[in-house]
Amino acid sequence: MRYSRIIGTGSYLPETVLTNAELEQRVDTTDQWIRERTGIRERRVAAPDQTTCDLAEMAARRAMEAAGVDPSEIDLLILGTTTPDLVFPSTACLLQTRLGLGECGAFDLNAACSGFIYGLSVADQFIRAGTAEKVLVIGAETLTRMLDWNDRSTCVLFGDGAGAVVLAADEKPGIMSTHIHANGHYSDLLGTSVGVSRGFKAEERGGVRVKMKGNEVFKVAVNTLGRIVDETLAANNLEKHDLDWLIPHQANLRIIKATARKLDMSMDQVIVTVDQHGNTSAASVPLALDEAVRSGRVKRGEKLLLEAFGGGFTWGAALVRY
Repeated sequence: MRYSRIIGTGSYLPETVLTNAELEQRVDTTDQWIRERTGIRERRVAAPDQTTCDLAEMAARRAMEAAGVDPSEIDLLILGTTTPDLVFPSTACLLQTRLGLGECGAFDLNAACSGFIYGLSVADQFIRAGTAEKVLVIGAETLTRMLDWNDRSTCVLFGDGAGAVVLAADEKPGIMSTHIHANGHYSDLLGTSVGVSRGFKAEERGGVRVKMKGNEVFKVAVNTLGRIVDETLAANNLEKHDLDWLIPHQANLRIIKATARKLDMSMDQVIVTVDQHGNTSAASVPLALDEAVRSGRVKRGEKLLLEAFGGGFTWGAALVRY
């Protein structure tokens, strides 16, 4: 059998830190309210001249360095993002040139916060099918460019960042299974109201803005993530206690804790980075994974459950033997 395995991870956060205390000066909120509702203490903001491609490049280079892989060895580049540099060409194509990857396939994938999990699933299929040997998968976002800084329900939540992994073909299972889903019925609960073919309303010509019905999103997310946990375990004939680590989408600490309870896992077995960078959408799972690997907490041979939930709604999970 042919499988794919993670052989390198990398991440990047912009230098500018925006704390809760600083947000108190901008909008009607408090540090206590933000921490109690979300677990977030601070988030990173890309510099005015930094783009999603810039962030993705840093994370990708670190992942390839960790993997000991030359750019010429990459057969496919998948970039999960909702904040591309341009409508087209894709940010993946721009990044491919910067990294010197040659003429491998390269494309953007938009599944909102589930973008990295979706990308991991696609990459795994390419490797299992024998059409790629090494694949670079990235999640990168500059979400602060889409925020209404007068809307306290959204501006406190999001931040910018990027994370990446290199997958390689292997005889032993690394990616044990992936599971991706979507349900557009909930599209009005989290997203934007503008786009190329729909156009911009007069009052929205100043830019794209994230809109969210927080309470409804929270309820659906907790229920949906609970179901995909069951689906992933059943697909691999595993019990909850067979897992070593939960590496969740870093959106909200309350959602993370609810998923941990579903798995009967101590928070000591959960990688939490949301306090440091807020919700970085497609970047959050690979950011947390890289932190877990580089800190030495996650070790080779351990079983990791990666999961995410995002606008669409989309959701997904990957069971990984690291």
